[in-house]
Amino acid sequence: MTKKELAEKVQAKVKGISKRQASEAIDAMIETITGALKKGDKVQLVGFGTFEVRKRKARTGINPQTKEKIKIAAAKAPAFKPGKALKDAVAKKK
Repeated sequence: MTKKELAEKVQAKVKGISKRQASEAIDAMIETITGALKKGDKVQLVGFGTFEVRKRKARTGINPQTKEKIKIAAAKAPAFKPGKALKDAVAKKK
């Protein structure tokens, strides 16, 4: 599903808003979550899941072409942990 399709679905479910307003709301949500993660905060949506930043330690890797050892720097990466309600909804058979 693309962002445009998501905005159409949101617009269909929420009475009285346009597709543009739905798209702006989605943009605002993404921007807000991104800002919180940049600050190092967790964003928890009960029943849906938790967005957080996870730290990866520096490690040694291998270049698959040359088999040469390389150093991979420590990094921060965004992560999503689905909530129980989302897991159950996806696992449920129709």
